[in-house]
Amino acid sequence: MMSSKKLRGGSFPIRTKSSRMALSLRSEVTASNTSVPPLPQASDFPSWAYAPKDYFRFEILHQSTKSMARVGRLHTPHGVVDTPGFVAVGTNAALKAIDFPTADEAGQQLVFSNTYHLLLHPGPDVIRGAGGIHKFTGRNGPFITDSGGFQVFSLAYGSVKEALESKGQLKMANPRNKRKPHWRSDVIGKDAVKVTEDHVVFKSYRDGSKIILSPESSIQAQKDIGADIIIPLDELPPHHIDRDALAASVERSHQWEVRSLMEHLKDSRQRQQAIFCVVHGGTDVELRTKSLEYLTSLPWDGFAIGGSLGDGREELKNLLAWMMPLFNVKDRHHKCRHLLGIADLDSIHNAVQCGVDTMDSSYPTRLARHGTLMTKEGLIRIKRGQHAKSFGMKIDADCQCSTCTQYDRAYLCHLFKANEPVALELATAHNIYFINNLMARLRIDIYEGRL
Repeated sequence: MMSSKKLRGGSFPIRTKSSRMALSLRSEVTASNTSVPPLPQASDFPSWAYAPKDYFRFEILHQSTKSMARVGRLHTPHGVVDTPGFVAVGTNAALKAIDFPTADEAGQQLVFSNTYHLLLHPGPDVIRGAGGIHKFTGRNGPFITDSGGFQVFSLAYGSVKEALESKGQLKMANPRNKRKPHWRSDVIGKDAVKVTEDHVVFKSYRDGSKIILSPESSIQAQKDIGADIIIPLDELPPHHIDRDALAASVERSHQWEVRSLMEHLKDSRQRQQAIFCVVHGGTDVELRTKSLEYLTSLPWDGFAIGGSLGDGREELKNLLAWMMPLFNVKDRHHKCRHLLGIADLDSIHNAVQCGVDTMDSSYPTRLARHGTLMTKEGLIRIKRGQHAKSFGMKIDADCQCSTCTQYDRAYLCHLFKANEPVALELATAHNIYFINNLMARLRIDIYEGRL
């Protein structure tokens, strides 16, 4: 998923610090591996892998005649997801500042959790022992988990690394200087991740222990966690990377994703989990087209759009404009399309028009924790003094969320100013409701020919 400042990358011929790190990792891979097997083709997979599944399916209810937007339903073992739909991010199998029943009441259907964090704590074996993530959390709605790859590579390039260095929200692994804690270079930074063609090696930010993540072990962890939808291991290159390094990264991701798929198919009919591929290629038309053409030929249950998605909203918009029509070719049209890590308000409208079905982001919950509330008139900063005497004034005039039906802006302003923990819960409940209500309105707009 993206950081708060930029989307998941871009393909630029610029030698930044991050691109030098990538070259270093690439050299390490080249030096430690002599050959890479050819990628299997569609005919190499069993015919039953392509057959429809009774426990997982995507149906298209309405196709817009004005754009590529469409209304659908994603049927999972733990419930239906209306699309286009927003996917809230519950990193540690929990949404920030709100419990699942409240989020579900606010319209949240599909929740995204991160295998990387659950791998480190409490561990897939603990979640398996509880009966899977649904029983562990007490939530019977659908879940999706990622492979852990994004967070692992972010230890070297950003996102997780930046969070560990600047926010201090995660436990530090054996700081050398107790008076002035800092992170060990083998836990974050350019030396944190060792890549081979077979797997990735990194160290836990919790205790510094060595962890090996392979396509097979990532799938095994996700099967233990038990989400309805799982994601194969892929490589996330840094934001700025030269084309040769990007091409090598795409190839490695294809190898890892195919190995993930093979591991998944060993018991997929017993586990009743779906698996989505991740289309890569940065903003490079040739590489992303190649990735899309190859991966969509294999027996995945849906398609995720990931990797580097541009240097801003405009580049993302251009990327989706030329890429999304390729998903309408052949039988690709009938599978769900998920946009990884991007769901801010501006990007949502464009993604929906381009035919994206679901998208995940921590955007609404992160905004809420900082006192920023979502309204049809734009974002408001509830901590500002102008709201201190807004008696009887809802956050959003027409909002029917549990917060707006009981509290006004003046009280919320007071709660944030007084640093009351309940302020985060009330703000988050509103933002979750707002963004899910927005998706519902977009579905109506598609049905009625306005989008």
